[in-house]
Amino acid sequence: MQTLYAPFMSLRRSPFNHPFMPPTARSSSIRKNAESAEPFDPADDDTADQPDNDQDGGEEKLRSGIQSIEVGFRLLEVLTHEPRAMMLRDLAQRAGMSPAKAHRYLVSFLRRGVVAQDPLTGRYELGGFALQLGLARLARVDGVKLARLALAELRDRLDLTVGIAVWGNQGPTVVHWMESSYPAKASLKLGDVMPMLSSATGLLFAAYLPRSKTTAMIERELAQTQRWAAADSPRTPEDVERVLADVRAHGAARVEGMLLPTIHAFCTPVFDSNGDLALGLIALGHEGAFDIAWGGAVDSTLRECAQKLSYELGYSPTPR
Repeated sequence: MQTLYAPFMSLRRSPFNHPFMPPTARSSSIRKNAESAEPFDPADDDTADQPDNDQDGGEEKLRSGIQSIEVGFRLLEVLTHEPRAMMLRDLAQRAGMSPAKAHRYLVSFLRRGVVAQDPLTGRYELGGFALQLGLARLARVDGVKLARLALAELRDRLDLTVGIAVWGNQGPTVVHWMESSYPAKASLKLGDVMPMLSSATGLLFAAYLPRSKTTAMIERELAQTQRWAAADSPRTPEDVERVLADVRAHGAARVEGMLLPTIHAFCTPVFDSNGDLALGLIALGHEGAFDIAWGGAVDSTLRECAQKLSYELGYSPTPR
């Protein structure tokens, strides 16, 4: 009998398990704290960082990364796009987390100088280490190199002849070129300098570069157009201004058979961290097999690639 009732006797001796025991001050406090605590977030669990003896599980964790870092970076993304310092509640709301959770991440970011806090207002903004990170990236980045890496994917997506142009001593110069599976019969090669007023590339650089760099070349081409010119080429300074205003309004340049008969082309700008034109992305092809419409497949794909490259070069379309 003693053995049979031993478990029940053990339970009765424990005051915390007695069904009729009134709650003590300590148990009430524990319950209150548990009810008011923020729900557990798996992203805050540091056990995901511990080594895993299982080889397959370890490889999977290496691929998945550390979720808590990605969650914390949502706060930095908000601060990157917000031109002013932010209150904790607003920052947390924009990042999609509670103020208490955001504060835990911000404490760590403050310790490392990634964010800074105004001692008077309590507002948060990017810190000095964030600036050093950005400057280090800009010092290492090569726009043409990045564009060359992106060009193969661009060519495969469009199956068009694509290229990169930069501003050189003689004008807009082709520095990289990739042909499609059905090359356009265009007599273009590396090092070619494109005309300012009868090519999409030239019109783009004329529209976005300071006029001090382009005036002499534009005037020279205008003088030559008095003797020969494509039907749609600007012939007067007023024509030039109208065409360049249209390029800026659309955010890209296009020509339809202007430089080469039956060959259409787009040229889309890539900007650097100062908002200056860094290079132009070119796509060209034969009429009938080339979508010349604004917002069409060619225009949209070029813009998407150019925007990604501009971001990599530190460009922001809104003031910071």
